[in-house]
Amino acid sequence: MAETLEQFHEDFFNEVRAQADAAGRFMETSFLEQFGDWLVNSGELETLDVTPYRAAKGMRVDGYGGDPSETDGVLSLVVVDFSPDLTVTSLGASAVPAHFRRLENFLEMALSGDFRDRLEESSPGYGLAELIHARRSQIGRARLFLLTNRRLSDRYDGQEAGTLGALPISYNVWDISRLHRLVSSGRGKEDIEIDFDEQFGELLPCLPAHVGGDGYEAYLSVVPGDLLSRVYEQWGARLLEQNVRAFLQARGSVNKGIRNTILNDPAMFFAYNNGVTATAEEVETVVRNGTTYISRLRNLQIVNGGQTTASIFSSRKKDKADLSRIFVQMKLSVVEPARATEVVPKISEYANSQNRVNAADFFANHPFHIRIEEFSRRIWAPASDGSFRQTKWFYERARGSYADARAYLTPTQKKRFDEEFPKSQSFAKTDLAKFEMAWEACPFLVSKGAQHTFAEYARLVGRRWEKDSDTVSELYFRSAVAKAIIFRGLEKRISEQQWYKDEGGYRAQLVAYTIAKLDQLIRARGLALDFDHVWKAQTIPSSLASVLLEIAQTIRPAVTQPGSSVANVTEWAKKQACWARVQDVPFELPETMEAMLLDPQSRKAAVSDARKTQKMDNGIEAQSRVVQLGPDHWAAAAQFAAGRKLLTPADHSLFRVASRPGSFPTEKQSIRLMNVLGTLEAEGFQKS
Repeated sequence: MAETLEQFHEDFFNEVRAQADAAGRFMETSFLEQFGDWLVNSGELETLDVTPYRAAKGMRVDGYGGDPSETDGVLSLVVVDFSPDLTVTSLGASAVPAHFRRLENFLEMALSGDFRDRLEESSPGYGLAELIHARRSQIGRARLFLLTNRRLSDRYDGQEAGTLGALPISYNVWDISRLHRLVSSGRGKEDIEIDFDEQFGELLPCLPAHVGGDGYEAYLSVVPGDLLSRVYEQWGARLLEQNVRAFLQARGSVNKGIRNTILNDPAMFFAYNNGVTATAEEVETVVRNGTTYISRLRNLQIVNGGQTTASIFSSRKKDKADLSRIFVQMKLSVVEPARATEVVPKISEYANSQNRVNAADFFANHPFHIRIEEFSRRIWAPASDGSFRQTKWFYERARGSYADARAYLTPTQKKRFDEEFPKSQSFAKTDLAKFEMAWEACPFLVSKGAQHTFAEYARLVGRRWEKDSDTVSELYFRSAVAKAIIFRGLEKRISEQQWYKDEGGYRAQLVAYTIAKLDQLIRARGLALDFDHVWKAQTIPSSLASVLLEIAQTIRPAVTQPGSSVANVTEWAKKQACWARVQDVPFELPETMEAMLLDPQSRKAAVSDARKTQKMDNGIEAQSRVVQLGPDHWAAAAQFAAGRKLLTPADHSLFRVASRPGSFPTEKQSIRLMNVLGTLEAEGFQKS
């Protein structure tokens, strides 16, 4: 039975409370961060920065969704309505406009200019007001969000889009029911429903590009540039979820070329541009006067050509370009929801693109994440002090998999699951990226939010995996968990410090910069932190915790006092200039740290031993998989490859061995067989 709304609310509420208690902060802040994580991952928001400001005169804002100069001119503001009741309460229809009016009042005052001068410069509200005023000429529209853990009254019919002066404004309510539907969908995103006739006043002519009966459906179309721009304007980065979502603006040569063609040679755009490759879960067509038109799409995804799409939109918005002569070719494949996770990344990986997208960008399906997931289900963490019970760290390769894993268990099974995998020891792939990139001298990137950090981490992982995948070993996993322990433990400890309570704010940025500063100091001495020490303790050793807190207090002014050039601390922390300033802050590591440090030779020896062990494990796993697939499978694969001349003579010999009943390839041969099989599957071979 699926989890009811009441059960979902109770679990979500308890999670919010637990994280608030662990971090020493208000439940309202924890609620906003956790709710915001879902909205960022679903593409509703580009990022979410917590910037609480309240005034007696009907003004309030709790967060915003990124710098408008980097979000296609969209300003997203968030206000929270949080109920401290463990049971689901109702939000009356009349209360919603009042929440939005508070956001509107703040926005109106921030745009005016003199408002920010009456605020404390150290307050998050001042920084946000400064950002809005500085970007006022670039803001094309505002999206106002109300997030609540109440259930919205059925009498609320929505609030029509309006304007604040000349600025278009839309209103979005996310109540606990809507979040429940999002999480329960299994995809972590709301459906994108596009009705071309109703929403845009035109249909999309197309040519069917498939033959019935083979389970594949596809269409070819030429999309008017203006229509593509308007679709992107409505759905934004959500259309690019399976691609690299961070649009590179018009700085790269490819984007500049697209923009120049649109502005200076629009008639040749179709000839010069490669077009877009897209998928949809459902397509409806109509035939009029002998021509087939696409009338409706569900869950459209532009898996290749995201830069083309965003460049066309940007040219219309920023350059006021005439798109009447711009046309884009589109290849549209219909992919069933059950196969989307498997098929969509392959379509994007193999499609021709102007900026090559690395296979590692398709994060959840990359073998790196599959291996980390396997480690997390198998490796027991040492029992912490005062406990004899061992536990595991649950890695969410797919968003929401922790909740899915326990959703259908009996109460007794849930208790056993929670004992083995405590909720506090679950971490998603975006969390892993944050933990790791703080130690990669990228605190400014971590400060940009989950998606930006994740995209860069995926590229880093991809390069290292291609160079030597065996370095992703059990030692790597233990070190990653140690980094999680340090990151989360430091969050809690900073919140407890009196100097932080007195000055307040920007804890997330301070944690990332503190860890990066520590790593800089250790590397400067040619040493490395002993992460295995942290893993064995399952907590931050007191000597390390003390040093981290000293560093945090020392570097805090460099992070939170940006100076006259940038008034918004949140945006300042996203710049490499902030990291450069922090690097220049003097700090001497105390002698108490010596026991936590490793010399390069010791670290190198540990990594080498772990790599050798992982290589052996890879061989055993590959050999087991070859035997499990069976001779018939390998015989079919060999026949498929022979017809397409895809195997070398040496590979033919290996396939003959695998196809022979009772014959067992060596571990080395098995690794080669599995690699070749992956190539055959990419060419269309289907598993039996």
